[in-house]
Amino acid sequence: MKPVIGVTMGETAGIGPEIIAKLCAQNRLRPYCRPVLIGDVRVLTAAQKIAKVDFTFRVVDSIDGIEWEGPIPIIDLKNIDPAAVQMGTLDAKSGKATGDTLVKGLELLQSGKIEGLTFAPLNKAGLKKGGHEFSDEHKMFAHYLKWDKPFGEINVLDKLWTSRVTSHIPISEVAKNLTVDNILRAVGLANATLIRTGYDKPRIAVSALNPHAGESGLCGREEIDIIAPAVQTAASQGMNVAGPFSADTVFINAFKGMYDVVVTMYHDQGQIAMKLMGFQFGVTVTGGMPYPIATPAHGTAFDIAGRGVANIDATERAVMIASKMAAFKVK
Repeated sequence: MKPVIGVTMGETAGIGPEIIAKLCAQNRLRPYCRPVLIGDVRVLTAAQKIAKVDFTFRVVDSIDGIEWEGPIPIIDLKNIDPAAVQMGTLDAKSGKATGDTLVKGLELLQSGKIEGLTFAPLNKAGLKKGGHEFSDEHKMFAHYLKWDKPFGEINVLDKLWTSRVTSHIPISEVAKNLTVDNILRAVGLANATLIRTGYDKPRIAVSALNPHAGESGLCGREEIDIIAPAVQTAASQGMNVAGPFSADTVFINAFKGMYDVVVTMYHDQGQIAMKLMGFQFGVTVTGGMPYPIATPAHGTAFDIAGRGVANIDATERAVMIASKMAAFKVK
């Protein structure tokens, strides 16, 4: 039995709704899961016109009793009229509805009605403008799920995953936020997330911070004093981990298949490599959460919103990964 995955349409003013409409029309959700859309029917109808597709859907009040072989089901939240939103703009109404829809998805996860959640692209500034006061959606999830254990953003491109020790902070603050505990947390989070996805003993590479991994202390001591001790501790705890490796070469071996996940020290160390290799296919997973939650790694693409030209591959892969995590969990 395929897992039940909730699928939200993301920012109404962005490309999310048209992506979901295309996926439904091309039957690219059901190969992985039993999907249920969450959002406003008016947004889905408008998205069909934008994407120039047509398919039948059925409004349901609850997930109980859904006939999964019939038209694709949608829970109609009636929370935004797309006619009142200007496409391609940062809109408070759109941001509020995006956040409210995610909260509904989290409630369905907590109640056991769905087994995973995939959300189409959102805009963090739009969430805030709409009254959802969180620095990012991952902190929003932790708040509503009352989750106080380690969590964080993990990116996936094909079979390679990346996690990071620091994320959305200025580069000037990275070094002072590197501690043995913080690195252990990131490595452990990556390890646990991949195990939950079906990996037996994930192969983990840890990147250095400084050029040439610090040149034995000539170009910084973070590798000697912080990163290497963290790697050694993780290994002593049974994790299959190695490093620190120079950040300018670690991804060469990773993309060759030598590692399953690379743990980087800061945001762009991993993101540049991953997006260069396949921006249109990348997926972001909220690692560490008690439920599978995934989204395409790209954004709302306001510059092309409403034109019907958005690529759907990354969102399809997000559904696939959330479904795989959910299915593995219930085995």
